[in-house]
Amino acid sequence: MSPRPLLADAARRLAEAGVESPRVDAELLLAHVLDVPRARLLTLDDVPDGAAARFTALLDQRAARVPLQHLTGRAPFRHLQLAVGPGVFVPRPETEQLVEWALVCLADVPEPDVVDLGSGSGAIALSIAAEHPGARVTAVERDPGAIEWTRHNAALRSAAGDRPVTVLAGDMTDPALLTDLDGTVDLVVSNPPYVPDGARVPREVADHDPPLALWGGPDGLDVVRGLLRTAARLLRPGGALGIEHADQQGGALPALVRSAGGWTDVADHPDLAGRPRFTTARRAAGPAGGD
Repeated sequence: MSPRPLLADAARRLAEAGVESPRVDAELLLAHVLDVPRARLLTLDDVPDGAAARFTALLDQRAARVPLQHLTGRAPFRHLQLAVGPGVFVPRPETEQLVEWALVCLADVPEPDVVDLGSGSGAIALSIAAEHPGARVTAVERDPGAIEWTRHNAALRSAAGDRPVTVLAGDMTDPALLTDLDGTVDLVVSNPPYVPDGARVPREVADHDPPLALWGGPDGLDVVRGLLRTAARLLRPGGALGIEHADQQGGALPALVRSAGGWTDVADHPDLAGRPRFTTARRAAGPAGGD
């Protein structure tokens, strides 16, 4: 069967199902089935019947709003291909900007200690370990299902030659978490649960992302309040903090950090689309401080 009508029909079906990027998703699914790069589809003359049948089966699931990454089993993130599936939050491209900021912060620190709170697939932690070979990275994850993906991806990256990442089961708001690192960490980074309770989210998110990775209380910042206390304890004076947030929290989260005291250089940063995306700060030298 020719790939052109196959893809055209697939894109139409996905568009009718409300998928945001129907043509791209159709092409990625077909490339996955054929085990070829997406660009290779342009030069294909024929799709074997068996591959077309497998493609149709995956297309049915995508039309039912199963996440694309669950169907392919992987999510690209910066320079990595992460294994993902049911039980773990699928990393988004927007979070790559937070990693970029983190790497700039660490550029002049030969062997920084880094803690990623709420690591999920390990996207942030493993990217920092891959791109800053001297970094000693600890990934913390609470969800028993998600941490299996963290461990799996960490093992894959270690086998590929990256510096091993320590994966720890724990709650980012727990006062007893990582007390042996108190006052020594160079960077705390997190993509925490920040969706306000009751907010409308796409079906892929509502039906498939784990609730512990999504919901953050009435204003979306309940977990972040506990995260700030943990970060304040872990970071050395001058240590950096980076927290991803929802579009509408670009004013609320910096204000929350300032009101907590003990932080300087509080700032908010946009993603590549210009939307407010993450807040950063540095730990003040004294027991109290502010922006």
